[in-house]
Amino acid sequence: MNELNDILAQISGWLWGWPMIIMLLGTHLYLTVRLRFPQRMIFTAIRLSVQKDPGASGDVSQFHSLATALAATIGTGNIVGMATAIALGGPGAVLWCWLTGVFGISTKYAEGLLAIKYRVKGADGNMQGGPMYALERGLGWKWLAVLFALFTAIASFGIGNMVQANAISTVTAESYQISPYLTGVFISILVAMVVIGGVKSIAKVCGMLVPFMAFFYVVGCIIILTINSSFLWPALKLICVSAFTPTAAGGGFIGATVMTAARFGIARGLFSNESGMGSAPIVAAAAQTRNPVRQALVSSSGTFWDTVVICALTGLVIVSSVLAYPDISFDNGATLTKMAFAKIPYLGTPLLTFGLMTFAFSTILGWCYYGERAVEYLKGKRWVTIYRLFFILAVFLGSVANLAIVWNLADCMNALMAIPNLISLLCLSGIIVQETKKYLWDGQLDKDMTEDNC
Repeated sequence: MNELNDILAQISGWLWGWPMIIMLLGTHLYLTVRLRFPQRMIFTAIRLSVQKDPGASGDVSQFHSLATALAATIGTGNIVGMATAIALGGPGAVLWCWLTGVFGISTKYAEGLLAIKYRVKGADGNMQGGPMYALERGLGWKWLAVLFALFTAIASFGIGNMVQANAISTVTAESYQISPYLTGVFISILVAMVVIGGVKSIAKVCGMLVPFMAFFYVVGCIIILTINSSFLWPALKLICVSAFTPTAAGGGFIGATVMTAARFGIARGLFSNESGMGSAPIVAAAAQTRNPVRQALVSSSGTFWDTVVICALTGLVIVSSVLAYPDISFDNGATLTKMAFAKIPYLGTPLLTFGLMTFAFSTILGWCYYGERAVEYLKGKRWVTIYRLFFILAVFLGSVANLAIVWNLADCMNALMAIPNLISLLCLSGIIVQETKKYLWDGQLDKDMTEDNC
């Protein structure tokens, strides 16, 4: 088993190395330029995300679609992962992560557009879409679509399930001495109660949970930054300087080269917001929207909230806290985040614990939907119930098991999801540009799409 884990770790390290980073970041930059910087429409995107689209076809509102995607995206990686990037790459990793989020908005926009452009109505009347449908209907590459769906289904049990369940059980055990077995049973029951209801049930719960959990986490970050106010400007300067200048060890931070800061910052940004991975467009396809560009804009706002706001706040909290409190340990990412929040008297640790638990739980719900759609694409509707049963069982197993091998397998699957998705984005970029010009730049954002696009 150890040998298998070592092999998977090596494969994961190669898959998420510089070739993948260059491919993902290159796609971000390419689409940003070709689409004429859709980032400048971010406030329009936010406005659309909280508006209903009367008369539009789809299963859930644009807001609930976004909330479900954010539920799957905003997880422990935003909290612990950001800290890990700083621990390994230094303060400069924060800026590289932020820049990745800014340019990743274009890729998330493109994914949302293709999700609506190539979605289909299933036998049960529900909308189905995502990269597998773009690959099959847009490019005619059924074999690559099947591979994407297979990687998605496998990944849903890893990073979207067992890893998150383990994070919840670990936090409850450390903070409140609750048995992982008891936690596992409790989480499994909660997940079952939600996912059995399908996409509308998942979207409804996520629509309530995501704004609530994000609000409290952001408030916690603002409180810490207020406490560290005298170190805020030095932290910002250190982040910006370290991103482009090699830094020596000191001030509580390890030394890091520019390449190291860029590598860990970009990798964390790419991993946290999932722009280019191909997961978010699966639920974007279910949205009630008039045309592909409206949903594309709504989808793009997810990367803004996830990386440009939440990851940036987390990074700023950690860097300012290390400057303010030299006693903070730099051993690992989890310790960094915990000790930063512990500086809030009485409320800090419970707030972080609650944030980690809710973020992880929402991620489980979102990824269950992704896995369902992947399984339905591969084997048909009748297999969805079987998938749900195994998914719920995996929640319990993840709560009590050692997950080293699961982590590495999940990392591999996520990278393998990204490759066919990026191929579809690049090969269909002409369609994306055409639709964007038609609806966005020609001022027809309120126009209904034609029937042949449905």
